[in-house]
Amino acid sequence: MSPRRSAAAARETRGEIVARAVAVASTDGLEGLTIGRLATDLSMSKAGVIGHFGSKEGLQLAALEEAVAIFTREVWEPAAAAPPGRARLEAIRDAWIAHLQSGVFPGGCFLTAASMEFDGRDGPVREQVIAALNRWRAVIERDVRGAIDAGELPRELDPAQVWFEWNAAAVGLNQALQLFGDASAPERARRAMGRALGLPA
Repeated sequence: MSPRRSAAAARETRGEIVARAVAVASTDGLEGLTIGRLATDLSMSKAGVIGHFGSKEGLQLAALEEAVAIFTREVWEPAAAAPPGRARLEAIRDAWIAHLQSGVFPGGCFLTAASMEFDGRDGPVREQVIAALNRWRAVIERDVRGAIDAGELPRELDPAQVWFEWNAAAVGLNQALQLFGDASAPERARRAMGRALGLPA
């Protein structure tokens, strides 16, 4: 096998491992990832799995990175083309709710689960969760400020408060869907997020 084909095969194998790790961690948590479980699921040796990541923590970080990339593709990228400000915020809201309804992660919102799993721990995984959520927070707050400056939203709105309420609504929606199968929850979340922007219910 040529070096180029060998490198491509390694990337493909790594991608398969990460995809399976995301699915497992979605339901069992990032701490629930084990090299043995993935090796069995993928008909690989343990050495073949760990060789791509170096450690369980490396595998956890790779799974988290992929989950964030999926969220970005499903939520941010569809909304990014909307004009900055209120229109983009409404597009983000709709894409975020649709993402939570889609079931792309078997266990629900990956970042919500990871944030609860690691909120009381130290280490690189916790720091990566914080970094991902802070990036998302910055996006929301930036567009809220832009909409306020453009006169599209009430001037008294606090962008940090909007983020807090939107994040709370998304976490609540995830719980309502995953635990209770509440079909009314997406519309409730939509109304809550609209009220956070000072929009009519």
